Amino acid sequence: MFVKIKHILRQKSAFREIIVLAFPLIISTGAWTIQHFVDRMFLAWYSTESIAASMPAGILNMLFMSVFIGTAGFTETFIAQYYGARQYHNIGTVMWHGIYISIIGGIFHLLLIPVAVPIFHAVGHNESIAKLEIAYFQTLCLGAFPTIANSAVAGFFAGRGKPRIVMAATLSQTAVNILFDYLLIFGKAHFPELGIKGAGIASVISAYSGFIFLLGAVSKKHYEDKYRVFSSWNLNRNLLMRIFRFGVPSGLQGTIDLAGFSIFLLLLGRLSTIPLAATNIAFNINTLAFMPMIGIGMAVSILVGQNLGANNPEKAEQSAWTGFVITFIYMVSIAVCYVAVPDIFIRPFSAKADPQEFEIIHRIAVVLLRFVAFYSVFDAMNVSFASALRGAGDTRYIMMAVGLISVSVLIIPSWIFIVMLQRGLYACWVIATMSLCSPFCS
Repeated sequence: MFVKIKHILRQKSAFREIIVLAFPLIISTGAWTIQHFVDRMFLAWYSTESIAASMPAGILNMLFMSVFIGTAGFTETFIAQYYGARQYHNIGTVMWHGIYISIIGGIFHLLLIPVAVPIFHAVGHNESIAKLEIAYFQTLCLGAFPTIANSAVAGFFAGRGKPRIVMAATLSQTAVNILFDYLLIFGKAHFPELGIKGAGIASVISAYSGFIFLLGAVSKKHYEDKYRVFSSWNLNRNLLMRIFRFGVPSGLQGTIDLAGFSIFLLLLGRLSTIPLAATNIAFNINTLAFMPMIGIGMAVSILVGQNLGANNPEKAEQSAWTGFVITFIYMVSIAVCYVAVPDIFIRPFSAKADPQEFEIIHRIAVVLLRFVAFYSVFDAMNVSFASALRGAGDTRYIMMAVGLISVSVLIIPSWIFIVMLQRGLYACWVIATMSLCSPFCS
């Protein structure tokens, strides 16, 4: 392992290749993260109940959506491999089948809207929190189709190693979301004050705006001439089955991972509003620093796919190890900041919150960031190697590993410690930290 790393450090061209490709993807994932960070920050300003309700409802929504996002988004790997093999005529067809999967996902989420009420009432949260969770979850379901479809159309650009359009679409979508967040949460400029429901509506509006942006970008004549983006919309059952075969395990990986944390957060909500709010803030801070590494992972996945499509496995392996080195250096730096200067990350949430109430949340969040600092290094390395396997089309191993760890290391121990033994917040966070470190050890 150390020999490989030493060799990689000497390959400046390998670093340059990943960084050039990853930079727009980092901006894209960073913008998506900022969108959610501001969303949670505004809700923290609005009320403690709103920030407490936002994470369980948001993650549960993403739990159902991630299987479709992972499946539709796997078209990126197909496109990367076809692009590397110079089979350009298949690329438009793959994109369309990602959109068909998005339509199925959109319909599925509309059917979930009436189910939200019994789900959140069964969890056992405070009635005021449950009411906000239901409103937020139901509103987010309305934006499922464009959110899933964005991953399919973005794959057309990213899979070919042209992610700048994706970056532009994400930046515009983030701007739209932040604007409507401010207007609809607080009721500014004659808009109604809708609180957490306003945050959900802003997310839906921004998702549709991103989809329209990407559709406009793909609707250029030279894309039709080379990639058949319009004339290849007919359903190909064999291709659809291949996308499901490789894409569903990729989507289920994200679903299983989120399922574990959804259950963890829902169980944690039994403690009280303050620990749940502090946990939401800590996870949100973690996401802000961590999501750019998803951009590195996407770059690794694309380069591995393109190099394997071009029958160059040695270069594909080099891309995977280069991504590992970059993620490790970055996340160690961030982890040091979590421990040394936690107030830099926590302060934005306190700007307009109740000072006395937030002081308790602040003290807890400082401790939780130390847990985040420990596991984030391992979690980033997991992303790097999982992305390499994804680019190679090996999605089943990742799904099985994540599923086993989620059930045995996170869900079952969380139930035992929170429900049966009635342990406190920090014991629960030890469990969460162990679950996030486990995939790297496997």
